[in-house]
Amino acid sequence: AEPSVPAGEAIGPYVQLEFVDKGGMGEVYKAWDKRLDRTVALKFLPNSYAKDSGSLARFQREARAASALNHPRICTIHDIGDFHGRPFFVMEFLEGQTLRAYLAANKVRIPELLDIAVQVCDALAAAHEKGIVHRDIKPANIFIQTNGQAKILDFGLAKLGTEARSARAAVC
Repeated sequence: AEPSVPAGEAIGPYVQLEFVDKGGMGEVYKAWDKRLDRTVALKFLPNSYAKDSGSLARFQREARAASALNHPRICTIHDIGDFHGRPFFVMEFLEGQTLRAYLAANKVRIPELLDIAVQVCDALAAAHEKGIVHRDIKPANIFIQTNGQAKILDFGLAKLGTEARSARAAVC
């Protein structure tokens, strides 16, 4: 995948350091936050979706949902912005890999899988307490950090508030 933001590019108070990955709904870059002297991740809506109102709404919903949560197992959103007409948000930079990649690369035993499942359930319970239902839990949206701890990513399909209460009622 080819990055569309060049290394060294200043994006407000952030400096793009390197391209990390590209998925269906975003390009992720490692960046430096000059104000707080820390490494962050910038997630940009791809150019092809930046003008699509549905994609933009999903992207904004993801930022709102995740930023409303403060939990050690949910990726923290720090900021949101726009760069040359492309929306982006700033999140904590995580080192490791998605659960999908982790499972493909490792022989994972049942006790470790159970530990990951408990961590994910803890995070989902915290989100539900705040009225947020993720709705897209899958190995690609669970990140296993280098310390073995799991974090939930991608709240783009989340239901918020009254939408979430209706979704939970339909499931229960």
